[in-house]
Amino acid sequence: MKYVFLFIAGAAAGIAGGMGMGGGTILIPLLTLLFGMGQIGAQAVNLISFIPMSAAALFFHIRKGLVDFGNILYIILPAAAFAAAFSYMGGNIEGEAIKRVFGGFLILLAIVQFVSGFFISKSAKAEKV
Repeated sequence: MKYVFLFIAGAAAGIAGGMGMGGGTILIPLLTLLFGMGQIGAQAVNLISFIPMSAAALFFHIRKGLVDFGNILYIILPAAAFAAAFSYMGGNIEGEAIKRVFGGFLILLAIVQFVSGFFISKSAKAEKV
């Protein structure tokens, strides 16, 4: 039965990742809360699952012309550098601290999404008038 729930967690992460929202936003909390996995282990599983998940999503996004390659290096280069630096730092930080930071990030993200929904819906209504 455990494998069925892991399959469902992977499917949920794939859905979010395929839409460009980041599968880890779903996968990491599911692995830590429902499966009792440690934060660092859940993040490692997420990183491994990210490779095939992002490759598949990227293939279809490129195919549909949804990827703008114009300024991509300005994003990729600092992202890779900071990922390397903070991965090194993350290996020296307790899992509980990383869990709190990630939880805080998710709460902040939820607040921003919730509040921006009001502004987007108001501007969409104003455009219709």
